[in-house]
Amino acid sequence: MSKTFFGHPRGLATLFFTEMWERFSFYGMRAILILFMTTETAQQGLDLDTTTAGAAYGLYTAAVYLLSLPGGWIADNVIGQRKAIWYGGILIMIGHAILAIPAGPGVFFFGLAFVAVGTGFLKPNISSIVGSLYEDEGQREGEDMGARRDAGFSIFYMAINLGSFFGQIFVPLLANYNWHMGFGLAAVGMFLGLIYFRMTEEESFGKIGLAPEKQQLVSSVEETSGSSVMKYIIPSTLILVLIVLQVTGRVDLTSIVGIAEAMKYVIVLVAVTYFAYVLIAGNLTSTEFKKVLVIVMLFIGGATFWSGFEQAGSALNLFARDFTDRNIFGWDMPAGILQSVNSGFIIIFAPIIGAMWVWLAKKNLNPRTPIKFGLGLILLGLGFYFMVMAAQVATEGARAGMFFLVLTYFFHSIGELFLSPVGLSSITKLSPKRYLGQMMGLWFVATSLGNLIAGTFGGNFDPSNVQQMPDLFWTFVLLPVGVGLIFIATNPVVKKWMGDIH
Repeated sequence: MSKTFFGHPRGLATLFFTEMWERFSFYGMRAILILFMTTETAQQGLDLDTTTAGAAYGLYTAAVYLLSLPGGWIADNVIGQRKAIWYGGILIMIGHAILAIPAGPGVFFFGLAFVAVGTGFLKPNISSIVGSLYEDEGQREGEDMGARRDAGFSIFYMAINLGSFFGQIFVPLLANYNWHMGFGLAAVGMFLGLIYFRMTEEESFGKIGLAPEKQQLVSSVEETSGSSVMKYIIPSTLILVLIVLQVTGRVDLTSIVGIAEAMKYVIVLVAVTYFAYVLIAGNLTSTEFKKVLVIVMLFIGGATFWSGFEQAGSALNLFARDFTDRNIFGWDMPAGILQSVNSGFIIIFAPIIGAMWVWLAKKNLNPRTPIKFGLGLILLGLGFYFMVMAAQVATEGARAGMFFLVLTYFFHSIGELFLSPVGLSSITKLSPKRYLGQMMGLWFVATSLGNLIAGTFGGNFDPSNVQQMPDLFWTFVLLPVGVGLIFIATNPVVKKWMGDIH
C-alpha cells in the first residue's frame, strides 16, 4: 500500500477525514449540550437543574464510550471493522437529525441514544484500523516502527481535533441563533464524513477491516467461550448488581441522578469482569498475560485523566457561561466556543509532539508509555490549578478573565497529547490480536467512566454556592498528579512487562 499521506499509509487519509467530520458533529453538539439542558428560552431549552443536567450529560457521554465495548466485539466477531464504522456513522447522523427536531425531552433523549449507539460502533473500530495500517509495513531502515505508529496516531489525533475545533465554533454560533439548527449542523458534518469514507475506503484499505478478526484468528471453541461472556455472564451480573443497588437503597433508579450513580458501579464491574475473563480464561501466553496487565494499568490512568479532562463540557462550560468575562470588543462570545481552545492547541502541537517522539526514538531517548502517561496526568493537574485561581476570583464577586480557561486548556491539551494518542497506539500494540477490537473498546470504557465522573462532578457545580468552587477544582489538581507520580515510579517494572513495546 503506497505511502502518500505525510509519509504514512494512504488509508490514514481516509480515516483522518472520516474522523474529522465525525468529531465535528460530536464535539459541536457536546459544546452546547449542557447549556441547552440548563437553559429555558424561547428556543425550547430543557430548563433542568444543574444536578440533573450534569447527571444526564454524564450518562450520555459515558454511554458513548461504554458502548464501544460491544461495538468492538460485534466488529471482531460479526461484521468487521469497516461495516461497523459505516453503520455507526449512519446512526450518529440519524441521532443528530432527531436532535434538530424542536420537541420535548423524550425526543431529545431518543436522539442522544442514537448518537451514543452509533459512536459505540464507529469509535473503537476506526482507531483499530489506524493500528492495522502499520502491521504489514515492515521495518524501514533506521526507523523505530513503534514510534512511527505513535506518530501516525498523533496525526490521526489532529483530525479529531481539527473536526472538534470547527464544530465547537460553528455549532455554538448557530445554536446561539437557534438551538436545533445547531444540532442539525452536527448531522450535516456526519453526513460528509460518511460520503468521504464510502468514496475512498476500497482503494485505501484493501482487505483491512473487511472480515471479523476473531473469525480469522481463533477456533470456534474459543469464539463460543468469548461469546458466552459477552452474551450471558456480563449482562446477567449487571442486572443482579442493579437490583441489589436499588433494593439496598444505594441508588434510586427512578431518577436520572440515581441512574448516573448506578452506572459508576456498572462500568467498573464491566471492566473488572472482562479483564478477569481475559486474564483467567482467555488462553493467554505468559507474555500476553503481562501485556494485558499493562492495559489494566493504562485503563486506570485513562479513567483518571478523562474524569478531569472532560470537565471541559460540564463544570468548565458552566463556569465559562456563569463566571467568565467573555466580552470581546462589545461582543459577548457564546460560552460553548471556548471549548474550541483545546482543539486549537491540539492542532498546533499534535504534529510537533508526534515528530518529537520519532526524533527521541532515533536517539534512544523515547520515554516509555508509563512515563508519558505520568507526565500527561501531572499536566492535567497543573491545568486545574488555574481553575482554582479563577474560582477564587469568582468568590470575590468578579468575573474571571478568559485567560484562566485558556491556560487550563493549554496544559490539558499538552497532557492529552502525552497520554491519549499514545494510549490508543499502546492498546493496538499490547492487545492479543484476537481481542484487539474488544481491548480498544475497553480503552474507551475507561473514557466512559471518566466522562460519567466528569458529568456528575459538573452536577455538583452550584452557581449559587460560589465558595465551594476552589475546593472542587483542587480535587482535580491533587488526584491526577498523585496517579501520575505512581505511573512514573512503577515504570521500571511495567517496561519489563511490555517487553520490546514502547
